[in-house]
Amino acid sequence: YMMKNLPGATFVEATDMVDRIKAIKSEEEIDLIKKTTALHDEAIEYAKKAIRPGRKDFEIIADIIHKVTDLGSEEQLVIGGSGPLGKPVPMQKRHYQNRTVREGDQFTLMIEVNGPGGMYGEIGRIFFLGKVPSELHDAYELCKETQQVTLKLLKPGVVPADIWRANNDHLVKKGQLPETRLYAHGQGYDLVERPAIRDDEPMKLQAKMNITVHPIIGSDRIWVWVCDNYLMTESGIEPLHKSPQEIFSI
Repeated sequence: YMMKNLPGATFVEATDMVDRIKAIKSEEEIDLIKKTTALHDEAIEYAKKAIRPGRKDFEIIADIIHKVTDLGSEEQLVIGGSGPLGKPVPMQKRHYQNRTVREGDQFTLMIEVNGPGGMYGEIGRIFFLGKVPSELHDAYELCKETQQVTLKLLKPGVVPADIWRANNDHLVKKGQLPETRLYAHGQGYDLVERPAIRDDEPMKLQAKMNITVHPIIGSDRIWVWVCDNYLMTESGIEPLHKSPQEIFSI
């Protein structure tokens, strides 16, 4: 319609230009991102007290949403779920959060909320009500190892497709299925921003990008993940979350 009715106008595809402006953060934006990830860390500490036997999953999630809102978050995507050992326990959306938590359960949590100033970040951790079983621990260690494959390649000038291939080569070598999700990506004022760590992303990595990396290790018995934000620097990355990468025994 516009081309028909504005015959003298020239239209230019500006998506890449705008996405690049969004992807490279200013010093002010970086400061806001760090406030957001500090909020996440505080929420994880709060979750250790909120997750306990006898509570419904949705009650726990509602408490965490209340907590992050009190801390200054304006928009929240908080999902989680519980389940017994021997079955996969991924995060669950609201209509599947009616389960009652029991001793010996795994609880999987994702806190993907913005903070004061509107910048997004994302953290994911696993909790276990009791002593962490070796089967779950070993899967979690493999998940952290998988995350490291990507982290070692997060450097200025790297093409996302190279990271995508390295990640999938590692998963296949470890007897896992190759990745098909958007398992790592940029974040900022939007929950998901470029660059996308995929095989079809032309945007190269640059300093001052905020990248989240969240690999998953799963089977018919296990589902674990680890999720954190990293700031791209001229020489590599700076971790933005301080929460330990471990399964929290509560």
